[in-house]
Amino acid sequence: MAGKKRRPTALAEPETASLSSSQEEAAAKPALAAEAPAKKKLSMERRKHRKELDKERHRHSAESKDVLAAVAAAAKTKPQQQQPAEVVPEAATAVNAPPVPVVSGPGLHMNVFRDLASPEPSHREAAAQALVAELRQVQTAYEKGARKGESETEDGDGSSQMEAEKDDGLENCAPSVRYAIRRLIRGISSSREFARQGFALGLALVLESIHGISIEAILKLIPNLLEYSVSMKGPEAKDNLLGRLFGYGSIVRSGRVSGQWAREEGSSIVKDFVNEVVKLGSKKRYLTEPSVAVILDLARKLPQEAILSEVLEAPSVQDWFNTAADAGDPDALYLALKLQERTNAQKEIFGKLLPYPFSPEFFFAEKHLLSIAACFKESTFCLPRIHSLWLVITNMLVREAASQSDVNASSSKKHKKNKKGGSAEDTKKNLHSFCEVIIEGTLLLSSHDRKHLAFNILLNLFPRLSSSSIQLVLSSKGVHGLMDVLSNESSWLHNAGQHFLKELVSLVSEDNDRRVAVIMNLQKYSSGRFDCMSKTKTVKDLVAKFRSGQDCLSLVQSLMLLFVDEGCATDEPSDQSQTTDENSEVGSIEDKDLFGQGCTDFLKSWVVNTIPSVLKNLKLTSKGSSLTDSEMAKCIEEKFQVQTEVLKFLAVQGLFSASLGYEVTSFELHEKFKWPKPAISTSIRNECIEQLQFLIEDAQKDEALHVVSEVKSNDLGFYFMHFINTLCNIPSVSLFRTLSTNDDNAFKKLLNVESTLFYEERKVGPGLDSTKMHAMRYLLIQLLLQVLLHPDEYWEAAIDVTICCKKSFPAISQSDDSSGQASNEAGVEWSNEELSEEPNEDGLEEPNKDGSEDSNEDGPLEFMDVLVQTFLSVLPHVSGPVCFSIEQVFRLFCDYITETGLLDMLRVVKIDLKGSHRPSGSDDDEDDACVDIEDDETIMDDVEVGDSDAAADELDEEMDHNSGDEVDKGQDDLKEKVDHEAKDGDSAEATKSGDDSDDSDGMDDDAMFRIDPYIARIFKECNLPGSDTKQSQLMRFKLRVLTLLEIYLQRNTGKCLVLEVYSFLMQAFVKSHSADGSDQFKQRISGILQKRIFRAKDYPKGDGVELSTLKSLLEKALTLASRSRYSTVASVAQNATFWLLKIINSKSCSKQELASMVDKFHYILIDYFNNKKSRLKLGFLKEVVRRNPWVGQKLFGFVLPKIGCTKAEYRRVQTLELVDCILKSWVDDVSSATKVLKKHLSQLCELIQEILTNIPENKSRRQEVRRFCTRVLQTVTKLNLKERFQKILKPETYSLCEAQLGAAFAPFQK
Repeated sequence: MAGKKRRPTALAEPETASLSSSQEEAAAKPALAAEAPAKKKLSMERRKHRKELDKERHRHSAESKDVLAAVAAAAKTKPQQQQPAEVVPEAATAVNAPPVPVVSGPGLHMNVFRDLASPEPSHREAAAQALVAELRQVQTAYEKGARKGESETEDGDGSSQMEAEKDDGLENCAPSVRYAIRRLIRGISSSREFARQGFALGLALVLESIHGISIEAILKLIPNLLEYSVSMKGPEAKDNLLGRLFGYGSIVRSGRVSGQWAREEGSSIVKDFVNEVVKLGSKKRYLTEPSVAVILDLARKLPQEAILSEVLEAPSVQDWFNTAADAGDPDALYLALKLQERTNAQKEIFGKLLPYPFSPEFFFAEKHLLSIAACFKESTFCLPRIHSLWLVITNMLVREAASQSDVNASSSKKHKKNKKGGSAEDTKKNLHSFCEVIIEGTLLLSSHDRKHLAFNILLNLFPRLSSSSIQLVLSSKGVHGLMDVLSNESSWLHNAGQHFLKELVSLVSEDNDRRVAVIMNLQKYSSGRFDCMSKTKTVKDLVAKFRSGQDCLSLVQSLMLLFVDEGCATDEPSDQSQTTDENSEVGSIEDKDLFGQGCTDFLKSWVVNTIPSVLKNLKLTSKGSSLTDSEMAKCIEEKFQVQTEVLKFLAVQGLFSASLGYEVTSFELHEKFKWPKPAISTSIRNECIEQLQFLIEDAQKDEALHVVSEVKSNDLGFYFMHFINTLCNIPSVSLFRTLSTNDDNAFKKLLNVESTLFYEERKVGPGLDSTKMHAMRYLLIQLLLQVLLHPDEYWEAAIDVTICCKKSFPAISQSDDSSGQASNEAGVEWSNEELSEEPNEDGLEEPNKDGSEDSNEDGPLEFMDVLVQTFLSVLPHVSGPVCFSIEQVFRLFCDYITETGLLDMLRVVKIDLKGSHRPSGSDDDEDDACVDIEDDETIMDDVEVGDSDAAADELDEEMDHNSGDEVDKGQDDLKEKVDHEAKDGDSAEATKSGDDSDDSDGMDDDAMFRIDPYIARIFKECNLPGSDTKQSQLMRFKLRVLTLLEIYLQRNTGKCLVLEVYSFLMQAFVKSHSADGSDQFKQRISGILQKRIFRAKDYPKGDGVELSTLKSLLEKALTLASRSRYSTVASVAQNATFWLLKIINSKSCSKQELASMVDKFHYILIDYFNNKKSRLKLGFLKEVVRRNPWVGQKLFGFVLPKIGCTKAEYRRVQTLELVDCILKSWVDDVSSATKVLKKHLSQLCELIQEILTNIPENKSRRQEVRRFCTRVLQTVTKLNLKERFQKILKPETYSLCEAQLGAAFAPFQK
C-alpha cells in the first residue's frame, strides 16, 4: 500500500459524502479528472516534507479504495431520494464553490474512525456516539429505499457492490453499515494507540442500536476477518486473537445475545456464543481469564435459569470443568465460583472444582482444598498481577469474618440476622484451613513465584481481618518463610519480602489490636529474634508506636500472656527447611538451630527485656507546657499503673515460684498469678531481676515530675516492697531459691529497715531529712535485689548500709527490734574500740583489721567513712541502677566525708593493674614525677636519672629512640639547672628492683588493706566465662569512683581537700597517657579537672591551704607544661597553673614567699633557653604575666640577661615578645614599673645592643626585633627615664639604634 499513488486529499475526507446529490455528481467527475494533474503539480517543496507526512499518508492509502467506493455509493443513492433531476445543472455550476459546512442528507463521516483511536476516553465516546448516529440515519434511509423497491437500482451499480458481493449475512444492512461493521472488526485487532478499546466500544454501540445486524452473522464474521492458524506467529496472531476477544466482549456489552435469547424461545445463541468464547480461551493461556470475564459479563445479563440451562450446560463448559481440577486451571475454578455465587446451584455440574452440596465450610475443608491445590499453584502465570480467582477467595473468607465481627458488635436483632452466615468458630476454621493447606502447604513450599504470590495474598487479606484472624493468618511457616527471604539479600525475593513487611507495618500502624497481633506472631514464631534474623527493625518500630497509657498497658498484658503461654513454641518446625524449596538459599546451621530445643528462652528473654522498654515510649508530656497540674497528675497516674503491672510481672516471674501448681490467687491483692509450666531458667530469672532494678531506677529518676499530692500513692519503691512482703506471706509461694543464712539475714534486715524508713519519711514530711531517707530507701531496695541476684556476695554490704541508716537516722533504730543482733551483722561494729574483724568472702581481712588499728587510735571510723568503704566494696561489680542509687545517697551525704574516705576514693583512681611498662627515663616517668601525690622527701639525683637508662633497653628501638635517649639527655640538662626535682621514692625503688608496678605509691598499710579486697575481687572474677578482662573491670570501677568525686566537687569546691583531689586526679591523668589508658578515662578526668576545679566559682581559700603545698603543686604543673609530650597534659597543666596562682593570690603572701614561687618559673625558662627539647609555649607565660603582673616584675630582671645567651634565634625572638608583654603589664603601676626599669636599665641597653647587632635575616623576625626596641623606647619615654637611658646607652648601641630604628629613635638623638 505504501508504494501506490495516493488519492487526492479531497476524496480522503469523508465530509464530502454529505453533499447533496447534484453537487456530489458534479463534483465527483472534475475531482477524478483533476487527479493526475494534481499529482504532476507537486512541487519540490512538498516532496521535501513527505517524510513528515508518512504516517498520515500510509493510513489514508490503506483506506482509499474502500472510502471511494463508500462515498460513490452514498453519493448516487442520496440524490435520487432527496433532490429532483432538474437541480443537476445548477449543482454542476457549483463545483468550484467552497465546500458546504452543513449538509442535510445522511452520510458516513470517516473522521469518526480516526477519533475512535484517540487516547482520550471522552473523544472515543463522542466518536462512537457520532458513528452510531450516522449509521442509524444511513440504515433508516436504506430501509425506506428498500421498501420502495429502489434497492435493486442501488445493487445494480457495480461500484456499490464491494460489500454486498460477499456472503456475510448482512444483506439487510446498508453498504455504509456493512463497511462500518467490517471496519470496526478490523479495528479491534489493531494495536495502534487505543484503537482496540475505541473500536470495541463503537462495535458494541452499533450492535446495540441497529437491530438489523444479525448476531449470528457477526459471530461468523469475526473469525473470518480475524483469521488465526497454528502456523501464525508473532504480533499478527496475537492481534487477531485479542481482536476476537474484544469482538465477543462487544457483542456481550451490546446486550443482543441476552435479548435474543429472551425473545426467541429455544434459541441456542447463548450456548453457541459461550462455546465460541471457551474455544477462543483455549487457544492461548493469556486469553483464558479474559474469556471467563466475557462469560461472566454475559451471565450478569441473563436470568438464573438461563445460566443453569445455557451457560453451565454448554458442552465446552462441562468439558472444561471436568478436567480443570486435575489440570490445575485457575480460570475454570474462578468461573465456577462466580457462577455458583450467581445461581447458588446445588448440582454436581462443576466437576471436582466445587463440593456438592456447596457451602463455605465444605469448600474450605482440607480434603477439598487439597484436591484443587493445583489450581491455586498455577495462578502464578499472570504475576505480578494477581489472578481474579484470589479476589473471590478473599471475599469468601473475609465476608465470613466480617459477618462475625458485625455479630459481636451489633445489637441482638442484628445478631440474629447475621447468625446465618455461620459461627465465629467456623469462620476461623475456614481461614485456618485455607492458610494451612494453600498458603503454607502449597505456595510457601513451592517456587519463588508462588512464595511471592503467597505474600501478595496475605497483603490482600490483612486489611480486612480482625486482630484474632491475623493471628491465624500470620502463622509459623509464614513467619519462617519471610525470615528466610529477608535474611538472604542475594535472592530476588528479598525485595518482595521487604515490600510485604513495609505494607504490613503500614496496615497495622494505626490499629493497636492488629499491631499487637502482628508483634506477637512475629516474635512467637521467631523465638523473639525476628529483627535479628530478618536484619530489620520491624518489631522494634512497632513496639515504639505504643504511646498512650492504655495502649502500653494492652501491649504489656499481651506480652505477659505470651510469656506464660505453655504452647507458644511447641508447634514450631525444627528448622527453616520446611519453607525452603530447591530454588531457595538454605540458612546456616546456626539459623536452623535457633528454632530447635531451648528456643523458648530466647522468646522469654525478649519479653522480659521488652516489657520495661514500653515505659520509655510512654509520653506524658505530649502537650508540652500546656499541661495543667491535674492533667500531669492524670498522666503520672497512667504511667504508674503501667509501671505497677510491669513490676508485678517481673517480681513474680523473677523472684518467686509456686510450690503447688502453676497458679496462685492472692486474696489480699485480689489477683491471680500464673507461671509457665516449663520451669523458668536461672538466666531468665536473673534478667527479670535486672529489669526490676532498671524499672526502680527509672521511677526514681522520674520522681521530679510527680505532683506533690500524688507522691505517696506513686512511690513505686514502697509498692514493690509491700508486694514482696505480701507474696512472701502466701504459703504456696516461695522465693525462687533457698537463701543462705547470711543472705536471709540481710534480706530480712533490708525489708525491715526500708519499711521503717518509709514510715519515718512520711512522719518527717518534706525536707532534707525526708529526701535523705527516700534516697536511702531506694538504695536498700537495689541492694535487696542485688542480694537475690548474686548469692553470698552482697550480704555484708547490705548489712553495713542498714547499720549506716540507723546511725544516720537514730529515730529508726528505736523501732528496730533486731538492732541488737550484732553477731549476725558481720559488717561494721560501731564501738569505740575497733571495727568488726570478720573476714570477707575472698579470704582477705577487712580494712578495719590490723592496719586500721593505727589509723583509728584516736577513735572509731566516722559514719561517712564506713559508708564510702561500703560503696567502694560494691562499685566494681554492681549493676548500673545500684550505682545510680549510690550516687544519689552520696550526693546527699558527701558533705560529711572525711579526708580518710576521700583518700580511699582517690587511691582507686590511681590504681593501675598493668603497671607502667616504660623506661624510667622517658617523658612518661617525668610526667609521673611532676604530679606525684605523696610528699616524700626522697630526691632523685642526676645519678639516679642516668641509671634508669638500663630499663629503657627492654623496649623496642622506636620507643628507645623517641623516649629514652632524648628525654634522658634533656632531663640531665634540666637537672643541671634545677637544684631539685620531686620524684616518688616508691616509684624509684620499684624501677631499681625491676618491679614495673607502682600501684601502691604512697599507700600506707591501712590504705593497702582497704584497696586490696576490691582488686582481689577483680582478679577473682576476671577469669570467669563471659566476664570482662580485669583491666576493663578496673576501668569501670575507676569511672564510677570518678562520678562520686565529681559529685563531691560540685558541692565542695571551696574546701582544702580539693587540692588533694587535684593532686590525685592530675597524677592519674598523666599515668593514663603514659600507660595507653582508656580514652574515656582520660576525657573524664580532664573534664572533672577543667569544669569542676579550674572553672569552678569557688576555690580553696583560708589558712587551711598551706603555701608549701601550693609551691610543690605549682612546680609540678610548670614542669608538666614545659616538658610533657602530650598536648592534652600540657594544656591541663597550664590551666592548673592559672588555678594555683589564683589560690596564691588569695593568700597574703610576703615578698619572699612570692619570690620563691617565681623561682619555679626560673627553672622552666632556663630549660627553655638551653635545651632544644623543651616544649614550653611562651604564650602560656604571657598569659601568666597578663593575669599576674607581679610574676612579670619578678621575671623581668631574670629574663633580660638570658635572651642574649639563647642559642636558638626563634626562641630569642619569642622571649622578646615575653618581655614586651611584661612591659605592657606595667601600665597601671607606674611607680613600681619605674623602680624595676631603673634597676635593669643597663641590662636593657645591653639587650638592645645584642639583638640589633645580631638582627635576624628573616623579615618577620627582624620586624619583631624592631617592634620590641620601639616598645622599649616608648616605655622609657612614658616613665620619664629618657635622660637616664641616654646616659647609659653606649655609642655602639646608639649607632645601631640610629641605623636600625630610624624615626622611632629620633627623640633620643642628641
